[in-house]
Amino acid sequence: MRFFILLIFFIVNSFATFDIGGYYNKEIEILRVLDISPSFISNRDYKYVKKEYERYKKRHFFNTSSNSFIYIPTIKKLISEAGIPQVFLFMAMAESNFSLHAKSSKKAVGLWQFMPQTAKKFGLRIDEYVDERKDPIKSTKAAIKYLKYLHSRFGRWYLAALAYNAGEGSVERAIKRAKTKKLSILIDPKKRYLPKESRRYIRKIIALALIANDENYYLKNDFDYILNRGSAYSLATVKVRGGDLLSDIAKKIEIKPNILKDLNPHLKYGFAPPYAKNYDIYIPYIKLADFKENYRPTNKKRAFVLYRVKKGDYLAKIAKRYGVSYRIIKDFNRLRSNILRVNQTLVIPIPKKRKIVYRVKSGDNLYLISKRYNISIAKIKRLNDKKDNLLRVGERLVILN
Repeated sequence: MRFFILLIFFIVNSFATFDIGGYYNKEIEILRVLDISPSFISNRDYKYVKKEYERYKKRHFFNTSSNSFIYIPTIKKLISEAGIPQVFLFMAMAESNFSLHAKSSKKAVGLWQFMPQTAKKFGLRIDEYVDERKDPIKSTKAAIKYLKYLHSRFGRWYLAALAYNAGEGSVERAIKRAKTKKLSILIDPKKRYLPKESRRYIRKIIALALIANDENYYLKNDFDYILNRGSAYSLATVKVRGGDLLSDIAKKIEIKPNILKDLNPHLKYGFAPPYAKNYDIYIPYIKLADFKENYRPTNKKRAFVLYRVKKGDYLAKIAKRYGVSYRIIKDFNRLRSNILRVNQTLVIPIPKKRKIVYRVKSGDNLYLISKRYNISIAKIKRLNDKKDNLLRVGERLVILN
């Protein structure tokens, strides 16, 4: 409850422009910025909005983790600078309950619930090291680009929101069948031009925006001091070298490693992707001075191999294959024992520019070997003076990372 109130105060602050005299005027303004006609307020569908509003008030309208509020100032600023309606802050809440780890049954992930194909289209990287759909800043920038694209295509912000949820094709077909772009007709429950989830979705966004403007609801609680905490709990973006460990950075800025990990959920294994020369991570703004004073890129040139445990594997065997101590593998992966599970993924740190001799096994091919050691097929062929992609079982390949 405490953090719910905290988050709401940040949002109430960000929507001060809606306070134009009287709650009715606020309702009209919320509709206006979404390009919805004021006549919608007397429509039967709007009554559903009011019911949603009361229901979410009683249930506090969403469940959020205790540190979700830290993203609000930064995301609010990005939306404002982009010139899109601030109401779209609530779209993230409608999509994911403001959880960076949210995952749908359709494999949509993150705050803005991006599907893999759409995420990549709008510049988000998804690979073995990162999933930037969970990056609070990059995913917000991608969502803004997507919303602007949808607005340019459909010409109305409420249609952009519906297309974001239901898909462009679904909204396009709905408009064609309904022969209108009018919201009250498109979300008519009897006509069913749009899926039930999408009809409810636009009402939910409006309801959430209404709650954030019901200041009397929050002033009953003794949380006035929260209003002055926004700047202290905002994020700072800093650049680190590829391969740098979050645990090392946490020590330098004197915060707990799990806090830094929570702020960077897009990093799958607790380090910046090793292929990147520089990579953005997020730290609390109050730690920015400490970072500037104490951070130095690591002198260690690291490479990381992702290894999936196979039947018959054990730590010493894997360690020998990569020329590192089994204790390093154990410590790096925070293993409490030497017992491994089949298909378990291990991150193996190995020095860059080191020579590995790999013996080809049954089922191997150059593509699999190149992925295992994060090296191109062309480089493997060049190092081993190979003219083709054929491999022989037992053949030895030189791998230089």
